[in-house]
Amino acid sequence: MAMATLRQARWLSHTCIAVSRRTSIDSLHRVQPMQLLHSGVVASSSIVCPPATAAVYETLGSPDQVLRLVQMDGRELEDGEVCVKMLAAPINPSDINRIEGTYPMRPTVPAVGGTEGVGVVVAVTPGVRNLTIDDWVIPSHPHLGTWATHIAKEEGAWCKVGQDVPLEYAATISVNPCTALRMLTDFVDLEAGDVVVQNGATSMVGQCVIQLAHLRKIQTVNLVRDRSGVDEVKARLSSLGAEHVFTEEELGKLDMKNFLKEIGAGAKLGLNCVGGSTATAVMKLLGEGGTLVTYGGMSKKPIKLATGPLIFKDIQLRGFWLGKWKTKHSNEDFAAMTKYLLELVRDDKLRYITEKVPFEDFNHALDKAMGKHGSAPKQVLVFK
Repeated sequence: MAMATLRQARWLSHTCIAVSRRTSIDSLHRVQPMQLLHSGVVASSSIVCPPATAAVYETLGSPDQVLRLVQMDGRELEDGEVCVKMLAAPINPSDINRIEGTYPMRPTVPAVGGTEGVGVVVAVTPGVRNLTIDDWVIPSHPHLGTWATHIAKEEGAWCKVGQDVPLEYAATISVNPCTALRMLTDFVDLEAGDVVVQNGATSMVGQCVIQLAHLRKIQTVNLVRDRSGVDEVKARLSSLGAEHVFTEEELGKLDMKNFLKEIGAGAKLGLNCVGGSTATAVMKLLGEGGTLVTYGGMSKKPIKLATGPLIFKDIQLRGFWLGKWKTKHSNEDFAAMTKYLLELVRDDKLRYITEKVPFEDFNHALDKAMGKHGSAPKQVLVFK
């Protein structure tokens, strides 16, 4: 690892040590012991954030090729900053896209991976007003680099959350559930009995859409991939409140005219995270004046638009990106949204499947998140 390159990052130490994918975190600790790991207290008269182990990339590319585990020295906190010991952080598709260089918002390299997670405050400076030691916090903006044992950032980079929900939910509440809530709220005035159609229904966003819609007595039509175990997938989504679940092949054999009558002349809102022909299938289920919102492109294929629905149904095409929403709304708006969603989690009205993985098994979790082992639950890194 080039030392000159590492100096480009403000808090990456000049003594950082690069570690290959085959090196364990435990052996890394033996190279340079972690000091002040749990205290985050005063060294002389300064408040110090302890040394950290982090997943760093110096260049853009495939995450399994460019990410390295690195040990970084601790540093003094500037006034107004807090030190957070990370507790858990997921690996999201957008994290992978950032590292690949295909995401519109990405930090300057070298950078630490990860944009979401939950941590506990272990040190504060005198200028901090609203956070105290032992508070749980989540990132309020997406450039923190959450795949690290410790993070030093200004107070405004964090949003306080309660500690009365499971760790994996606190770590994953700020991206996918928020995306689902905003799309159900910001584009169409939905009422009880209305219909929403979506592809990617097994994704975390898809699962949240089903449950949030169900709470409002809004029906969902859900498209899933043809794959082994599809009956179990359908049963799982139905248990969350899905009224209709089809594979794309099944949808193609459906008597569309009668089905549209069954769901009230079509859906008001369509949600697309896949692209390609599946997006076309979603659009065909929209009713007069329906809106198709695209928030992802997992197939990496362009949306195929059917001309008829655009002309004769006046279908509206929109896009959604949570990052842009955050630039237009205050931290207070974000905090209120996450508080509401975490209340649903606490009341067992919002749930989804995750897989907790020790941070020392980072490489295995990354491979699963990249689809190397087939379909897998959301990978959530858990720090010691």
